[in-house]
Amino acid sequence: MESAIPAHLQTARTRHRRVGEDYAPPYPSFVARHKPSVTRVVMAYFGIQSRGAFPAVAEQALARLASDFAAADGPSHWDRASYIDEAGFTNVITVAYWDDRQKFDRWFPAVRERWTGEQRTNNGCGTFIEALYPSVEGYETLFSSLGRPEGVAVLADGMSGEVLEHAYWGGMRDRIPLSQTSEMAPSGSARAIREGARIRIIPHDNICLIRSGQDWGDTESAERKMYLGDVEPVLREGMDFLRDQGRSIGCYANRYMTVIGPDGARAEKSYGMSWWKSLSALERWAESHPTHVRIFGAAMKYLSTLGPAAKLRLYHEVTVARADEQLFEYADCHPQTGMLNAVQRVETA
Repeated sequence: MESAIPAHLQTARTRHRRVGEDYAPPYPSFVARHKPSVTRVVMAYFGIQSRGAFPAVAEQALARLASDFAAADGPSHWDRASYIDEAGFTNVITVAYWDDRQKFDRWFPAVRERWTGEQRTNNGCGTFIEALYPSVEGYETLFSSLGRPEGVAVLADGMSGEVLEHAYWGGMRDRIPLSQTSEMAPSGSARAIREGARIRIIPHDNICLIRSGQDWGDTESAERKMYLGDVEPVLREGMDFLRDQGRSIGCYANRYMTVIGPDGARAEKSYGMSWWKSLSALERWAESHPTHVRIFGAAMKYLSTLGPAAKLRLYHEVTVARADEQLFEYADCHPQTGMLNAVQRVETA
């Protein structure tokens, strides 16, 4: 049994794990392992929104972005998903990952100007960029099975063996290397500043991002019926609560998205991604809020019924980022979009 924290990131603990060394998880889970030479990653979400059907200009913008990704210093991996938000807007979000910050810094400025800046040509559509640049000490991953990495794990050198820190409340925190010595508590408050057509969020320290996904593409008839009939509706209810009422518990914004495959068709994959005031706020929802208790209960019933035969694949990545590891900017977006939902008013630069 391995620790989720790789050996080269382990340090003398001043904050202890929630379980002891004799803890035995009830089922296997795995984490992504980067090469020790990787010290920082980039997670950049490029969003475009429109009320109703997507206009041609939006499709052109997405095609241009895909072309930009293929250019020199582009991301090592990207994927795309869509959803209808709380204001009724269709959003398509493309998330791109780098494990070399210098490559990103060379690639990003020109694309940024075309996406949310002065060279923006997406007339009639809102666009936004939400990016984190965490050190590898600042995030964790978890997978229910091997063989199909998602998100930032696609960049990893490989996957671990079975890890100790999972299947208990607090495991998410215990997998983040910073948790060995830091509470990772938030400080300050977010502000919004208008700069021409663009609104930039000045974030606070230790905001938390979770991307949590489901892949039911391998399931067969009985399991698929159980997932889509018993689990997914409960999951959707929890995702809708976070979208509509999440601010009351520290969730700034939540998106429950359907993955779009390379062919442009909807894949049998989904993920929720949400911005939280803190890791502790996310933990409180997970441990005690009725909406997540129901999600957890439905998932446990599903997994205990099927056991090792279950073909549903689950994963997540959770990041805690300092203020200087964050970038949020929005152009012509409605005021409930992403981290715009975290502020009460917009200042003028």
